[in-house]
This record gives sequence, structure tokens and C-alpha cells, in this order.
Amino acid sequence: MPKIKINIGNTKFTEILFSFKKYLLKILFHIFLLVSCVFLKAQQKEFWLVDVQTSKKVLVKDSAAAVRFLDSLSQNSFYLTELKKVTQDGNKTEIYYDKGKDFNEVHVNLSDEILKNAKLQKSFFTKNLDSLKKEISENYRNQGYAFNRVKSKFIGMKDGIPQVQVSVIPGNQRKIDSFEFRGYEKLPKRFVKNLEKEFRGKVYDDKNLVQINKSLQNHPFLLLDKPPQTLFTKDSTQIFLFTQKKKSNTFDGIIGFGNDKTDKFTFNGSINVNFRNMFNSFESINIYWQRNPDRGQTFDLKTDIPYLFGSNVGTNINVNIFRQDSTFANMKLIPGFYIHLNNRQKLGVRGTFETSTVMDSLYTGGKDYNKKGIGAFYEYLEPSEIELFLYRTRIRAEADYISTNYSKENQNVAQNNFYLFGERNFHIKANHYLNLKGETAMISSKNEFAANELLRFGGWNSLRGFNENSLYADFYYYGNAEYRYVTGNQAFFDIFGQYAQLNNKTLSLKPKFYSFGFGFNFFLPIGLMSFQISNGNEFGNPIKFSDTKIHWGILTRF
Repeated sequence: MPKIKINIGNTKFTEILFSFKKYLLKILFHIFLLVSCVFLKAQQKEFWLVDVQTSKKVLVKDSAAAVRFLDSLSQNSFYLTELKKVTQDGNKTEIYYDKGKDFNEVHVNLSDEILKNAKLQKSFFTKNLDSLKKEISENYRNQGYAFNRVKSKFIGMKDGIPQVQVSVIPGNQRKIDSFEFRGYEKLPKRFVKNLEKEFRGKVYDDKNLVQINKSLQNHPFLLLDKPPQTLFTKDSTQIFLFTQKKKSNTFDGIIGFGNDKTDKFTFNGSINVNFRNMFNSFESINIYWQRNPDRGQTFDLKTDIPYLFGSNVGTNINVNIFRQDSTFANMKLIPGFYIHLNNRQKLGVRGTFETSTVMDSLYTGGKDYNKKGIGAFYEYLEPSEIELFLYRTRIRAEADYISTNYSKENQNVAQNNFYLFGERNFHIKANHYLNLKGETAMISSKNEFAANELLRFGGWNSLRGFNENSLYADFYYYGNAEYRYVTGNQAFFDIFGQYAQLNNKTLSLKPKFYSFGFGFNFFLPIGLMSFQISNGNEFGNPIKFSDTKIHWGILTRF
């Protein structure tokens, strides 16, 4: 009788034999356990699975659960799981099994395609094949291959270690093609175009999806109902954004309590009303009025239209009137045009027209003057993930060239004005935040300045602990460090300290100031309420309790 030789080293034959054995074992599991169910009442039985390698016992609900457990082993890494024996003692059934070799611990050979896109060796040993495949797949997804498939192929055993060939089918690379808005769809066309300009053509991956979400998070006019969703078609990748129109009109009222220059207790405060996006063009109209303890009053009107005639050019106009009791009055008009560099940045030019009139003939420190000039400005706004904070980052820079005419002296003087403001909220950890803020401004000229044209600062929105607009200078700066503790997105408590210095060339003064205080902010049904207690003085002077300032305010959206 002729002998038949079989080459067991043949890879294809080994694969067939391996698959057949795996299938046969699975059939045996099912047959045995199903037969057991015929003779035993499942509700009265205990089924224990015993690992012969570790002697670990696991209690399962019934025979079907035992089948599922053994199936999961044979289908996940332990492909050669064997049923060793089954013992029965009354109501207790013990099923002994041997997991065999963990095929998740393998020697890997990577395809050339994978090596082009990953910093890995051609051949190496890994204890977790599944994790490796997940890492490779993630790498391809980050390159826009959203539907890649990582395949592993068993190619034999060597020194008792499974040998596996890992390859990938990347599929088509996906890039962001367009945006579709659902819900609130009456958006400025230029806003949508700017968003597409920033992201269209970029690789579709988690990083860009997060950036899209962040760019619209805490937007002043939009609310996102849920994270961006994606629609894949054969030829395109569309991002769906589900938006609502935000209640962006605001009323902001501040009441202050403190002493004036004569140590007389006075009330002061401000009203700030914003009408925003009423015509669905992201426009805004801001009306601001303030009265300080020294009988100074400010009226400010600002209008802003971000997308003129559907273009990427916006305009803003600012009218400011300041009156110091019956001493003098200043009126300023600042029209400007700007271009959107992106959704967060603006760069623009502006004009300045200002006139001042001295109404008290006994006031010798002031002069009648007229100013006109041209300047440039830059603005950067980054929204905050914390709704209690207006911004995460805010930067404003201005520079102007001004021609000043003192009418009574018939004198023309050139001036340069500069302004810089920056603010940033840092997340320290958990509920702890640090707010850093700084501001500086300067007017420069060869001539001395009249008192009524000096820069004014101090108060709630700048150097707290001082009366509103009570400090006069041709140059000043201040810095603010504020610790904030946030409680559940509904409130935060703060402690702050400030340092400032000013220069008044006319009076030859260069004083340094400090201020400190604490407060809290929290949401009420009517809006965001703020309460602050602060005190400040010049370095070298003692702290006076009578100089304590108390501010209470409410910000309501409608």
C-alpha cells in the first residue's frame, strides 16, 4: 500500500487545520452543554467554570451563560480553548477548561503600508495585539481615514509564539467639505463662509472636530445643542451643527457705595444696556451711562455691524461724552472699519474727532481744544468654556496719531496715543482658576497736557478700591491677579490683589497704588449677580476703613 506524505509545515494547510479545530471545539462545547440541560433543571443548578491553568472559579447563571463565556474566549485571543472535563455533584456542575495560548501575545510583522505612516519596527513582539491594532487604526483616523480596517493574519508558530502579519486597508481619506446648520439657520452668510474657510479642506479627525466645537462654544450669539455630527456620503463629508439663537441682549446695572474726595458717603453706579443680533446679522448697540462719586458722568454709545453688505468688513462707531460737574465737558466721535482675520480676530483702522469745552471760567487747569486723528486697532477674543467667565482670553491694542488744536492759544500740537489690554483665565486644577489682567495707556506730546485731556481710570472695571475715573495721568498701567473658586458652573468666589502706577507729567507725580478685596458671582433666575468689597490706597499711606468700596451688580439677558 503506498504511503501518503503530508507536509505539515505548509502554511495554508496549517491555517485550515487550525480553523477546523477551532470550529470543532465550538461544536463540542454547544453539544455537551445543551445535553446537560436536558437532564438537569437549570434553575436548581450551579454552574462553575474552572480555569485549569490558574484554578480560578467563576459562577455563571446557567448553561447558556457558560457557552457564551467559552465562546468569548475562543473568539478573543484564546483561539485554542479546550474543554477538559465536566463533573457533577448534586446540584453543582463544574466545567474545567484550558484557555491555551494567549494569541494576544504574538510576534508581529507589519506591512509596508503601515510602516509608511507609523514610527514602528518592521518586526517585534507585543503582549497586546488588540491594543496595537487599535493604535494603528487611531493613527489612520487622525490622518482622515475614518473607515480604515486593520487586519491580522495568523502565519504559523515559531518557538511556541504565534506569528501574525498585520496589514491595513485605509480606505478613502476624508476631508471636511461643508457645514450644514440646523435649528437656528438665519446666520450671516459671511460668518458661515469664514467658518468654512477656516476648516474646509482640513483632514477629518477628532482634533479638528474639537476645534470646530471650541470655535462656537460660548459664542455671543449662538448655542450648540450637541457636539458636531457628521454625514458621510460617497464623495463628501458634511459637518452638521445644531444651533439655537442665544438670548444675547443684556442689561447690566452696578450700584456703588463709597466716599468722595471730601470723605462724604455717596451713591454711584452705572447702567449698561446691549441690544444684540436683533436682525440676525450679529450686530450690536451698546448704551452705557455712569456717575462717579466726584460728580463726573459718562455717556457712551457704541454700534457694531460685523459684516457690511455680506462682506468680511465690519464697522463700529463710538460716541463718548464725559462731563465733570460744571467744570468741563468732552465729546468724542470714533468711527472705524475692520476686517475679520478669523472668527476670533479683528484688525482695523479708525478716525478720532474730539472736542472739549471748559465751562467754569475759574478752572485754570483745563483748555478748550479740538482733536482729529487716525489710528489702528487689533482685537482677539477667545470664548471661555465656563459660562460664568465672559472670556478665556481677551486682547485689545490701539495706536493713534492725533493733531490737537488749542483754540484760545491758536496752537497746533501732534500727539500719539497708545493703549493695550490683556486678560486670561488659567485653569489650575479642579475648581480652581487664576485670572490675570493688565492694562496700560499713554498719551505723548512735546507740550504739557491740559487736565481735561488726561487719561482717566480707576473703579469697578479697572483699579478697584478707587472711585470711578478718579485717577488722572498721561501714562498709567495696572496689573490684576485674581483667584477664583468655581462651584458647579453656577457661582464663583474670588480674592484679588492689584498694583498700579501712573505718571502725571504736568504735576510731576509718579505715585504707586495697591488695591485688594474679595467678592462672589452667581446665577439667579433674573441673571448673574456680582458683589465686590475692595479697598485701595497709595503705597506709604495706611489703609482706611472709610475708603472701602462696595459694588453690587446684576447682569440680565433678554
